[in-house]
Amino acid sequence: MIPDVDNDSIVYLNGKHVRLGDATISVLDRGFIFGDGIYDVVPAYNGKPFRMDGHLARLERSLAAIGIKVDFQRSDWEALVFDMLKRSGLGDCMVYLQVTRGVAKRDHAFPANAAPTIFCMVSPFTRPGAQAREQGLSAVGIPDIRWLRCEIKSVSLLGNVLAKQHAVDAGVDEVLQFRDGFLSEGSSCNIWVAKDGKLLAPPRSNLILEGIRYGFVEELASQAGIAFNARPISQQEVDAADELMLSSATKELLPITTYNGKPVGGGKPGPIYAALRAGYDKAIAAL
Repeated sequence: MIPDVDNDSIVYLNGKHVRLGDATISVLDRGFIFGDGIYDVVPAYNGKPFRMDGHLARLERSLAAIGIKVDFQRSDWEALVFDMLKRSGLGDCMVYLQVTRGVAKRDHAFPANAAPTIFCMVSPFTRPGAQAREQGLSAVGIPDIRWLRCEIKSVSLLGNVLAKQHAVDAGVDEVLQFRDGFLSEGSSCNIWVAKDGKLLAPPRSNLILEGIRYGFVEELASQAGIAFNARPISQQEVDAADELMLSSATKELLPITTYNGKPVGGGKPGPIYAALRAGYDKAIAAL
């Protein structure tokens, strides 16, 4: 049994609902052997999925990008999410979806007849607390050494794991990664830069995973009358930022108030973050 995990919670595995503690896959599953699979995470508030269409569209894009064919339509994914939410009985939670290429003889080439492994579980979610929202997070900059297909939400997350461990070892909350001198993203989040009243973000490309909150924050900026520009952002611009923020499904939207050991702006959450955060909370309250 896994400590600190509800092994009695019900999960979905290949068409069956079983206890998490009883769910098993073959050691020859390509997700285990090669990291050959994709995943996505749909947040839910009070049992209601948030931005589910965006998450499922990204799930389908990732499946297509690596050539995994699943006999699921969008309506099937939606039904699975709603069913798992109902079974869980949880309010604020995360619905985790994972698809691997399935079980086959260990060989790098795609197997001809392997059936995909489909897994889904629901876990409790605690929204970021007052300290993170009001005091902000700390971060350091590191080189981005990951592969060049970051737009695929792959279960092959070793680069992200190493980046997050760098943050842990450095005693900070997050890292900001740079490729060839330009900002890419955090260990598992998109990064936002505010300067002179404008909101900046790295452009959508294969060098970042476009979080579902990326488009959402862009919408919030428009609603708040904040100018937005997606373009390459240099390390020097990040160093001189008035505000830094991060966004993800689990972290929502949070300010970064310390970067490389120095305060960002005034060392506290700024006005652009406050405006975006107000819109974020309003959208969740309207569910």
